Amino acid sequence: MSERRTPARRVLLVDDAEGLRGYLARLLELRGFAVDSAGDGERALALLDAGASPDVVLLDVLLPGQGGLATLNRIRERHPALPVVMLSVIGRAATIVEAMQAGAADYLTKPCDEDELVDVLERACARARGESEERAGADAGPLWNGETLGRVRELLQQIADTDVTVLIQGESGVGKEIVARAVHETSRRHARPFVKVNCAALPGALLESELFGYERGAFTGAVARKTGKFEQAAGGTIFLDEIGEMSAALQAKMLHVLQDGRFARLGGNREVEVDTRVVAATNRELGQLVGRGGFREDLYFRLNVVNVVIAPLRERRDELPALIDHLLRRLTARYRRPPRRLSARLLRLLGRYSFPGNVRELENLLKRIVVLESEEPVVRDLLAADGPASGRQEALDRLLEEVERSAGDLPLREVGRLAALEAERSAIERTLLRTQWNRKQAARLLGVSYKTLLQKIRECGLEAG
Repeated sequence: MSERRTPARRVLLVDDAEGLRGYLARLLELRGFAVDSAGDGERALALLDAGASPDVVLLDVLLPGQGGLATLNRIRERHPALPVVMLSVIGRAATIVEAMQAGAADYLTKPCDEDELVDVLERACARARGESEERAGADAGPLWNGETLGRVRELLQQIADTDVTVLIQGESGVGKEIVARAVHETSRRHARPFVKVNCAALPGALLESELFGYERGAFTGAVARKTGKFEQAAGGTIFLDEIGEMSAALQAKMLHVLQDGRFARLGGNREVEVDTRVVAATNRELGQLVGRGGFREDLYFRLNVVNVVIAPLRERRDELPALIDHLLRRLTARYRRPPRRLSARLLRLLGRYSFPGNVRELENLLKRIVVLESEEPVVRDLLAADGPASGRQEALDRLLEEVERSAGDLPLREVGRLAALEAERSAIERTLLRTQWNRKQAARLLGVSYKTLLQKIRECGLEAG
């Protein structure tokens, strides 16, 4: 009998550009969504009226005939509980505001980041179904029950009715964006846009135009006015990730925006006024950076009204079981794999691992397990990364389990034999990993014959993955 797969979430994709529609459909299917497509608003409404039941609609603004905003209004009238995410090359603040006022769940501008698109669709589905998702806010179930994130949750509840700036600090991959989204979702601005900008991804001039937009003719290729992320986030929250990488000149402009809520687009003289809350994050110690002259002290104080420091995962091991369970459920649903639990052996290895990449690294490890439907590649990598000391500990753990299962019936000589076998197994396994399972090379390194090594591999139960 075939294994039961978790049903995929369904997207109704509405875009008149056939090439882009095909590309997005393939992308979303690879990310675990089922996709229905329509080339215009009338066809999309006909599908909905005929009984199509998507979890979310991805709707282009510029459509032939009945436009995207008119289609949005008709969807809201006929299917008020169905979330609609708008997608367009148009980034005008007025268009974004009109879409959000009409009930759009979110608004993305083309070209958009693939992970961001999937994340927005998942959150729209989660809110519509009343689910507690990791990125949906501070009520994210077991993820927020640990000591570290529990304190963060209490802090976010204290500032929920304010618009103060928030500075989130922590190593890469600890979950700074999760906390930033929680700041937004627990605030009075939760129904308005949440816009993320990675300050480390663009050089100074490009980052300035991304944040504040530009006027027509501001530079070669600027054939039309473009609104920036601050205007797109009007009424909502802008998340400035890796703000410690921002240039000195742009820091000065950012200070002006935080003080007055005004800025001028690149190449323009007229000031634009916006009501946008700022949440910033960095993996650098900004206080030390200020001391070395690498970051403006006045901007640091403006950003650091509320400071949230997220400890690395290696210092939050109490959260590992709930985090693993949550990520496994989310990943098996995304990739339509059967539910699974990790073995005791892998859980012990994860419990000792230092996680230099923090939560992001843990998610990638679990993603490999879910997609490949096997733990062995991850187990081998963890054993290789931990080195000889961990190998001895792993062997000892297995031996102690065997002694415990036998309730003390094993003679001391047998315990010694098992310990020696585990030591041999650990040495052979590490050498095979080092040589990428080249048995002849491993035999030379171990100082045994090729035939002896093959026999030991069989005795120890080792197999190439």
